[in-house]
Amino acid sequence: MISRKNASISKFIIHKVGNKFNDTKNAFSEKIVDFDEASYDLMLPFLLRPFASVVQSYRFNHHSNISLNEINSYSNQLFNEDDTFIDISKHIVTHLYEQSNSSQIKTGDVLVVMFEGIEFNEMTTNAIGIFKIENKVNFFQTYLENKSYDVLVQKGISSKKVDKGCLILNQSDAEGNIILSVDNNSYDAQYWINHFLNIKYADDANSHTQQYIELCKEFSTEILKTSYGAQEQNTFLAKTIDFFKENEVVNVDRFKEEIFEEEKHKTLFDDYKKTFEGEQNLLIRNQFDVAEHVVTKEKKKIKTDIKLDTNIQIKLDIDAPEAASEYLERGYDDEKKMHYYKVFFNVEK
Repeated sequence: MISRKNASISKFIIHKVGNKFNDTKNAFSEKIVDFDEASYDLMLPFLLRPFASVVQSYRFNHHSNISLNEINSYSNQLFNEDDTFIDISKHIVTHLYEQSNSSQIKTGDVLVVMFEGIEFNEMTTNAIGIFKIENKVNFFQTYLENKSYDVLVQKGISSKKVDKGCLILNQSDAEGNIILSVDNNSYDAQYWINHFLNIKYADDANSHTQQYIELCKEFSTEILKTSYGAQEQNTFLAKTIDFFKENEVVNVDRFKEEIFEEEKHKTLFDDYKKTFEGEQNLLIRNQFDVAEHVVTKEKKKIKTDIKLDTNIQIKLDIDAPEAASEYLERGYDDEKKMHYYKVFFNVEK
């Protein structure tokens, strides 16, 4: 997570990226943007706001040598060679263009930005921002003509959120430069993270916690809900979050012992974990420290509603993991040929 209270933009340029699959070309600017006060005051928070809640960070990746990672090389030049900004920004757009290997990849505006005064982990640094604006919105523009006002529709960039963006901090650890990334148009999960930036999650508590909770969420959807129903799925998720809240360190064997009552569920989880690691190209540690802020953030994303085809929903409390198994009973009515839930309670609230 970053703080932008003392941040500023020192350089800013806009280019347009095409799609080689559709034979649309790039268009480059030759000058950096000279902001007026109003547009600057709107642009700065627009670009940095998405990163205020990002808790996971990435590091550059390459299959043979990290120095061969294109964006790593370009960012080092931008940090160290002040007069190369415009040329390097064009190279960045060209590299992005080369990743457009399908018609799904959208054309758009590419913003390359140099920031100063970014605060990260109580340290102040500068950073490079790369943003891609893929979607434009319609807005009404009024104008005066012949002493009367008229209206027309124009397309422009929404100031609510960026489509794709990354911050490359001029701050590093043993793994290299710290990188934050957002993608609100994740129509192709490989395109931005893996192909363009070529980055991987940092080897830290944030990533270990995130990956394990993601594993549990996928397991609950793909295995538990499919085989045992939404009640089993939601009970498992509630117990998972409770386990993370109660423990500063996660040990995978201890997790399975506390969460699963039956050995077959442990086996199903182990098998799915291997599949998940293979699909995501990662190795989940058997023991890691818990990042509390990641747990808090992921907890908010988890939906524990049981939606039924009879227009009835049952909402379970994720903070009460035992309630679903103790006070909710699932069965089948032979006469109606329908499943049912029986809910036990003392008083209505």
